[in-house]
Amino acid sequence: MLPTALFLAPLVLTGSACAGNNQEGSHAPVISSRLHAPERTNTSNALGHWGGTSTSQRRDVWGGLNRKALQVHVTSAIVVDENGRQLYAKNANMVTPIASVTKLMTAMIVLDSGVSLDRTITIIDQDRDRLRNSRSRLRIGEARLTRADMIRAALVSSDNRAAHALGRTTFRGGMPEFIKAMNRKARALGMRNTYFADCSGLDARNRSTAEDLVKMVRASTRYSSIRQAAATGEMQLYPFSGKPPLRYRNTNPLVRNPEWQIEVSKTGFINEAGRCLVMSTVINNRRIYIVLLHGSGKLTPVGDSNRIRNWLLTSTQTVSR
Repeated sequence: MLPTALFLAPLVLTGSACAGNNQEGSHAPVISSRLHAPERTNTSNALGHWGGTSTSQRRDVWGGLNRKALQVHVTSAIVVDENGRQLYAKNANMVTPIASVTKLMTAMIVLDSGVSLDRTITIIDQDRDRLRNSRSRLRIGEARLTRADMIRAALVSSDNRAAHALGRTTFRGGMPEFIKAMNRKARALGMRNTYFADCSGLDARNRSTAEDLVKMVRASTRYSSIRQAAATGEMQLYPFSGKPPLRYRNTNPLVRNPEWQIEVSKTGFINEAGRCLVMSTVINNRRIYIVLLHGSGKLTPVGDSNRIRNWLLTSTQTVSR
């Protein structure tokens, strides 16, 4: 028996932002300019109690899992099913920096706030990353995108200027108020070992655990806007008037892999955090949440994700025979 786990007018306000590598892709489709409004749900209650549905059938399916057969290479990991049952864990309570995984929380706070997603925001000097000097193709003083497209840039390509601009412009109190909202939501979701110091993940003081982050990932799937953006393989945006679009590819290559059905994902990297990847995905018609933290190699979380998928598929196929 496996244990149970647990925008219209320009806007320039004054109010710092995975050092993501924005990649250009060819033949990228044009993404709709509108995101859906946030879906209002009681995420605190939903995440505090994952039950409510009979799990006898699921228990039989997962009963064939052989944990010793799965070896992941990241330092910290957790795999949880749609009913909150922990299928695998490795150092799941280890507190560690989380880099750009942070941006999932950033998107949720913007959507929760109810601000206009059609409002145009201009990238200003205040959005420049002075902590790690990460690059961005959103040029200071020139790039202008709707708030909806800033969310896409932050989630798909992990653009730090876009994330900072979102934090800077959402509340009248600017960035300080935004960070407070991030930490309030973390507490509401039951993320007891989580702290946010910025909205991009460049600050190594942004810390959490795999066990906490699985709650954040599950919460993020309740926003159709985030599902649409985070699961986008390729897109193009138009931040410069009268100029060609910028093409972006998702920092998670699995999103473009036809063998994977990914609902939400976010990568992250700074030296202190290592390579990170969180996902909500469907494997063999069952929703699975995967959190992989502190990988040593660029593709370590991707390799571990494939190992987890193969492990689950092999186990369920064995049980169904």
